[in-house]
Amino acid sequence: DIKMGIQIRVLKGHSGDVNDVEFSPDDKMVVSCSDDETIRIWDVQSGKEIKKFEDELGLISRVRFSPNGKTIVASPSDNTIRLWDIQSDEQITTIKGHRNMINDLQFSPNGQFIISCSDDKTIVIWDITSGKRVYTFKGHSNAVCKASFSPDGQFIVSCSDDKTIRLWDVISKIQINNLQGHANRIMDVKFFPDGQSVISCSDDKTIRWWDVKSGKEIQTFQKIESHLTGIDVSSDGNTIVSSSSNSTILLWR
Repeated sequence: DIKMGIQIRVLKGHSGDVNDVEFSPDDKMVVSCSDDETIRIWDVQSGKEIKKFEDELGLISRVRFSPNGKTIVASPSDNTIRLWDIQSDEQITTIKGHRNMINDLQFSPNGQFIISCSDDKTIVIWDITSGKRVYTFKGHSNAVCKASFSPDGQFIVSCSDDKTIRLWDVISKIQINNLQGHANRIMDVKFFPDGQSVISCSDDKTIRWWDVKSGKEIQTFQKIESHLTGIDVSSDGNTIVSSSSNSTILLWR
């Protein structure tokens, strides 16, 4: 419970590190992935495991629901992208193309495409129906840690070990901005719900808020005592949540 700061429920079942977790679009389920080579779907109300996907997948770093909540996409350690139909429990397709480990992936807002980024320094848009590569964005000089669509699906924001945040136009396929200011690799970046600004966190122990159009930094949040590992923005845009290596979650308003 965010207001009370009280833990409501613990979902137990994974036997290895849990690497990613996400609510379903209707908030009734949670999907998670782990070093135990499984993907699990949980009922939020009861806290019980509903489904488990396991098929010699290897370590799984990322998992995401589709916008309609009927499909999940995940990135196992074999550098592939795999999609499953939740209702039938069947794997829909396996997409291959990245040369190195995939660090992040996400559905487009309309659910027709997937974006992925990798240690191979690229960001790729994939067509879900055909499984084919639509376009590859190149520009980062080191591993790309995270990449995501803007709320309207017209832009992409990415962050990298090269200490930069880059903004890309999906239609024209060009880089429109390069945001610089972090002093170390950038672990995560997210659009605000209005798409006008982004928030980032870095191994330099800072959180920074950026204006999309100008590329200028709006605000730097106070230094955190430990390395930041992830960041997100609430649906109303009024709260920022960050995670760090000292096992704490911080809320910012």
